[in-house]
Amino acid sequence: MKNPQDVFADYLSNKSLKMTPQRRLILDTFIKQNAHLSSEELYIKVKRRDKSVGQATVYRTLKLLNEAGLIEPLDFADGVTRYELSYGETHHDHLICEQCGQNIEILDTMIEKRQEELAQEHGFALLRHKMYLYGYCKDCRSKKK
Repeated sequence: MKNPQDVFADYLSNKSLKMTPQRRLILDTFIKQNAHLSSEELYIKVKRRDKSVGQATVYRTLKLLNEAGLIEPLDFADGVTRYELSYGETHHDHLICEQCGQNIEILDTMIEKRQEELAQEHGFALLRHKMYLYGYCKDCRSKKK
């Protein structure tokens, strides 16, 4: 499997775009974080390393990284789009606390199998899916009592 930098460089080349130092910095910074980042959070981290990188460059690069299949947007129902690395990663779903925003990544083979069965029962060929489960974490539930 190719590394993300090579995948991105190939994607850009196919679009007649260049792998600029700013794009490489944004990708490398994103990968090193290993977290769910908003564009604003990524911008702050990139800006610490290179003050010349603008916020619009970060936005455009995130769009390109998504189109290249390297990252995907996440919606935790708080009005902020976050991104996570998807290339080379195992699919997972998310448990999200609506009180504190805690996010737990989960992978359950029974749920995955059942989703595939449901798709097949309805004549669908699954390409991808996202599942977000919203509720209250243990700590927030205990604070409410």
